[in-house]
Amino acid sequence: MHAASTPGADLHLHSAYSDGTFAPEEIVAQAATRGVNPIALTDHDTVAGLPEALEAGAERNVEVIPGVELSAHAGHDERHILGYFVRWQDPTFRALLHRLESERRDRLHEILRRLHRLGISLLLSEVLAIAGHGTVGRLHVARALVGRGVVRDLDEAFTRFLAAGRPAYVERTGLTVPEAIAAIRSADGLAALAHPGTAGLDHLPLLVEAGLQGIEIFHPSHTTEDIVTLTRAATRYDLVITGGSDCHGHAKGEVRLGQVRLPLIYVERLRHAVASHPPHSTPNT
Repeated sequence: MHAASTPGADLHLHSAYSDGTFAPEEIVAQAATRGVNPIALTDHDTVAGLPEALEAGAERNVEVIPGVELSAHAGHDERHILGYFVRWQDPTFRALLHRLESERRDRLHEILRRLHRLGISLLLSEVLAIAGHGTVGRLHVARALVGRGVVRDLDEAFTRFLAAGRPAYVERTGLTVPEAIAAIRSADGLAALAHPGTAGLDHLPLLVEAGLQGIEIFHPSHTTEDIVTLTRAATRYDLVITGGSDCHGHAKGEVRLGQVRLPLIYVERLRHAVASHPPHSTPNT
């Protein structure tokens, strides 16, 4: 859904509290200006930006759905699980996010060690200055490499150093996908698979068995063919359809807020699913 003049929702947005460049209130202001409502703030592994976003939303009459995007792994593959309407102040959920932040810092130190072995003496302080008060990740390292002139752009940073299989890539420890799903559902949220493309659909039955409730179909990386295939999968497994621009502000070179507009009927289906599905217990496996 890419019609910029069409009313709709953007349920995948990142602020400066993770790897975006906009403060939460700026995201809300842009949504109001562009006629996008509701929105969901889905920062990576943190809900620290939600108080500001919710306050700004109340002031500008933009509904802000409390969200999160949890990074998880399935074997050697990385998956992202979106959580919507999460009970973000829950102490257990916050403790989990604190643990994930600690693991992100450990991963960052190892990435920097590997870059040093390659002759690139990137400093921790440089990366943390870019990350600000947000969760730190590979995108911040990539931006630091661009700033240093080591690479021309973010794509080159990942292709040469930071993508899976490259010399400075460090695998996550963190959550398994079932654990991420369970964490969101234990916080009374709805768990949806983020930007899956079609490559990972072979694993979809296992994710549904683990409690997955939704799937992000409308995303800038998805082709028309992807959307058709993913919609069939959503119908087959009775998954709620969601979507959003995955906007990171200027971090990825283009402000995409509202580029993808999810029709409001899908938002209502999401609300209904949240209201009608109980939390999911943590898997025993």
